[in-house]
Amino acid sequence: MRKANQERLSDWASLSDGEVLRVARKNPAAFEVLVDRYEEAFLRKAKTILYTKEDAEEVVQDTFTRIYLYADRYKPTEGAAFSSWAYAILMRLAFTRYQKMKKERGRTAPLEPETYERIADPIAFVEDMTVRDEVLMALARIPEAAARVLRLQFLEGKTHEEIAAEEGSTISAIKTRVHRAKKQFKNSLEYGGDQ
Repeated sequence: MRKANQERLSDWASLSDGEVLRVARKNPAAFEVLVDRYEEAFLRKAKTILYTKEDAEEVVQDTFTRIYLYADRYKPTEGAAFSSWAYAILMRLAFTRYQKMKKERGRTAPLEPETYERIADPIAFVEDMTVRDEVLMALARIPEAAARVLRLQFLEGKTHEEIAAEEGSTISAIKTRVHRAKKQFKNSLEYGGDQ
C-alpha cells in the first residue's frame, strides 16, 4: 500500500501546481505534492514577518488548509501563477497574525536588520506587495472575460478602441464590459478577501 502511494506521489509530482490542486480535490493525498513544493519557502517567508518558528509554522499550516478548502476558487489566469495566489493567502494570514500579535503585546516587533538591508523602503515594499497580491487575487476571483478587459485597460494601458479591435467587439460593448468588470472587481476585493 505504501509503495502504491509513493508511485502515485511521483506521478503527481510531474503535474503543474494547478493540476495537482485539481487532482487533490478528488484525491486528498495528492495535496502532499503541494506541501512538499511550498512548505520550506512558506516557512522562510512567514518567519521574516513573524520571527518565531512556531508562529510561522502555524501560519503555514493555516495557509495550506485554506488553499485546500478554497481550491475551487483558484482559477488559472494569464500572468498570475498558482504561487501568486498561494503566497497572497500566506501573506494575508501572516500580516493578520502579526497585527494580532502587535495588539496583544501593545507594541510592534522590530524587523531584523537583514530585512532592512534587503529592501530599501520596507514599509513601501510590504504595502506594494500586499496591494499587488490583493489585485491578483481579486482578478483571479472574477470571470476570466471580466479580468481580461481589466488587464488590457489598466495593466496594459490599452484604450477602449484598442480593446474593441483586439476582442472583435464594439467600443460601446467594451465600455459596458469594463464597467461591469470594475463592479465585479470591487466586489471581489471587498467581499472575497477573508477566505
